[in-house]
Amino acid sequence: MSSVKSLQPPQAWDMFRRKGDAVLLDVRDPLEFSYVGHPCGAVNVPWKRAPDWKPNPDFVDQVRQVVPNADTPLFVLCRSGQRSLDAANALTAAGYSDLTNIEQGFEGPLDEQRHRSTMGGWRYHGLPWEQN
Repeated sequence: MSSVKSLQPPQAWDMFRRKGDAVLLDVRDPLEFSYVGHPCGAVNVPWKRAPDWKPNPDFVDQVRQVVPNADTPLFVLCRSGQRSLDAANALTAAGYSDLTNIEQGFEGPLDEQRHRSTMGGWRYHGLPWEQN
């Protein structure tokens, strides 16, 4: 059973702001992070990279470079919530102790027209975000 907590974007943002030392970790590919947008202040360490979408073998080491203290609260986000959960579980296995998966991710689920950001996700909820 996973020890990773899960919160909807508004609750995750509220909890993130209350924890002064927390890090918002966006695990999407750098192109998604830059061009689609990302939460303000998020740190990007990709769990998988385009075009083959294989797990990043250096993921945990790259996170350790950015967040060396394994007790730092980490709020993990991807496009829809699945990659971030996988990444958070890998970080738990590596010794990180305070992980929260942000359900729905940045863009949320697909709607009937196969569009995102219309039914859920960080942007849908009007939380702070930016594009490069």
